[in-house]
Amino acid sequence: MSQTIVDILDDKGRKVFSTGGDATVFDALQTMADNNVGALLVMSVGQVIGIFSERDYARKVLQEGFSSPETPVRTFMSSEIFYAKPDQTVEEALAIMTEKRCRHLPVLDNHELIGLVSIGDLVKATIAAKEFIISQLEDYIQGG
Repeated sequence: MSQTIVDILDDKGRKVFSTGGDATVFDALQTMADNNVGALLVMSVGQVIGIFSERDYARKVLQEGFSSPETPVRTFMSSEIFYAKPDQTVEEALAIMTEKRCRHLPVLDNHELIGLVSIGDLVKATIAAKEFIISQLEDYIQGG
């Protein structure tokens, strides 16, 4: 049976780091560094309005020559957001990420934010599942 997104959240935790759209890029980068994460959800009145990632910073802020200490996050956040559902499989979520070219998926359960998964989380789970299968096959072959 394939792992689901809720399985990933149960393993990694459901804490989501966020910022407001009016926060500065500098403050957002500091929050990411303090929490060792590569992206923050951008929230307004309890709703996800965007995602701001290290990639947004590198590709939009730095390349366009803006000053991070003064620039609001909303200027450079990715506002097209794709979501995962708790019952989706890891493979389904990876397919969304591949098709939509995104690295993070907020997880919604009945329109309520319950977590965030990254491509790293999903790849890690996929590798662990494959390693488990290999181990089981080796035991079977060896008569264990």
